[in-house]
Amino acid sequence: MSNEPFIIVGLGNPGPKYENTRHNLGFLTLDHLAEENGISVSRIKFKSLTGAGNIAGHKVVLVKPQTYMNLSGEAVREAVSFYKIPPEHLIVIYDDLDIPTGSIRIRRFGSAGTHNGMRSVVQQLGTDRFPRIRVGIGSGRKEELISFVTGGFRREEVPLLRQAVETASRAAECIVIDGVDLAMNRYNTKKKEKKKGEHAPGEQDE
Repeated sequence: MSNEPFIIVGLGNPGPKYENTRHNLGFLTLDHLAEENGISVSRIKFKSLTGAGNIAGHKVVLVKPQTYMNLSGEAVREAVSFYKIPPEHLIVIYDDLDIPTGSIRIRRFGSAGTHNGMRSVVQQLGTDRFPRIRVGIGSGRKEELISFVTGGFRREEVPLLRQAVETASRAAECIVIDGVDLAMNRYNTKKKEKKKGEHAPGEQDE
């Protein structure tokens, strides 16, 4: 077993204004993961709230950047540099417009897509070769995109997103314990529109 910890990052915006918004599903998932594993995420370090602990005997560091979303990469880079971990020991959890509400998708690596927080992380690290867990929020109209992602949940979304947070948390545990390939097989939702063998970079068939 490697002595290097896993760094698990949940992306979001700090402050009560953004607490229960779509763009903060990374924070919400990390909070759930911390609670399930008895980890306190309260230490201020790396421009973040952080907490260290164990998941099934594996050392983990949980990180909630406090830089606001668009500068998240600065915090992640500081944490990765401090612990000197390989890219595969970084897991980033964030909301994604391109996935149906309540679904999750794990990728081994890949581009940041339209997510500004992930763009910042990739830019600051100089690589996109790290696992990530995307939590689906569906999509709003383009002209209302900012208000959509920073808006609160509709009543009908709440049970779906609560389940997604729990599933994403378990998926993060699975990556730590069993590896990203097994986690992808277990948690990625099948895309019926794709034929077997056709998948995005970093994804594989279930």
